[in-house]
Amino acid sequence: MIVVVLIALLAVALLGAGAYFVVAKGRAKGPVLEPPMGGGVLAPPRPATDTDVATDTTAVPVEAPVEEVPEPIDARPSFRDRLSKARATFAGFLGRSKIDEDTWDELEEALIRADLGVGPATELLDSLRARVKEEGLETGDQLVGILKAEMKQRLEVADRTLHLDEGRTNVWLFVGVNGVGKTTTIGKLGKRQVLAGHQVVMAAGDTFRAAAAEQLGTWAERSGADLVRGAEGGDPSAIIFDAVESAAAKGADLVLADTAGRLHTKSNLMEELRKVRRVADRDPGHVTEVLLVIDATTGQNGLIQARQFTEATDVTGVVLTKLDGSAKGGIVFAIHTELGIPVKLVGLGETADDLVDFDPDEFVEALFS
Repeated sequence: MIVVVLIALLAVALLGAGAYFVVAKGRAKGPVLEPPMGGGVLAPPRPATDTDVATDTTAVPVEAPVEEVPEPIDARPSFRDRLSKARATFAGFLGRSKIDEDTWDELEEALIRADLGVGPATELLDSLRARVKEEGLETGDQLVGILKAEMKQRLEVADRTLHLDEGRTNVWLFVGVNGVGKTTTIGKLGKRQVLAGHQVVMAAGDTFRAAAAEQLGTWAERSGADLVRGAEGGDPSAIIFDAVESAAAKGADLVLADTAGRLHTKSNLMEELRKVRRVADRDPGHVTEVLLVIDATTGQNGLIQARQFTEATDVTGVVLTKLDGSAKGGIVFAIHTELGIPVKLVGLGETADDLVDFDPDEFVEALFS
């Protein structure tokens, strides 16, 4: 009897331990899943996702990025940026706060060093003195203001354009002494005229410099112009006339004619240039521009050149090269004042885009900025 009771108690103890083990194991695995209503298989828990956390599902509109359109870049060089050497000539004068005799002396010296010329400089100073007295001006800034106004007024001309007669075989003749940049100027201007829609023929009339024709040929190839050349040492008049006839035959409206550099003091060479000018103007040719190319760094010597070449060829305009490398920008005033010849183009650098139309207002402002 006692044995039976002991066996019963042992069985109860074992059953209690097993139940405890099952409950503990279930707690370790997680919560007990209640069966679905109506029976069926228990589904495993769904893992949590980011969408479970979001409470606002309203779509937020996203603005499209604003596309920035770059401002157009002016390829033309700035007078202000390229005339630092010429501007430095007037630095001392610009530092004056009042108008006194030292101010006038400083200005006179600057004008002479800038190659304005003694005559034009004296005339300009006399005019300024009269205005200062008449208007009661006292400060250096006031003097600079009337100086700029006077300079701009003296550089005014009715027309600085390069002339082209429609329906004609126009000839632009380039003249000047050795080394001023005639051939390069033709190349740069030819490129510009082709881009403007003109059909251009370049005439290699410099038959005395061995590399001149090759140099002009390179520019013609770059710009899309045609080239007419002859034998080295040949007659420049004949070559230019051949170029004119070739242009007329193909309907080209512009011939850019190079000539050999020559000293303006050599009468025989200047006479040859007169012949070139006459031949270039024979039908079907029509000379509409004779452009004298002057190196700005030569200063007053450029004025002497201008006189001689004008007498020989009826110069219509001046191309002033290397203005960016010169402190002698005053030659512009000397040429205009003493000869009445407009500066039409200026070179402000080495590239084709650096040959630009001369703007007197920009030029004067750049000198005193």
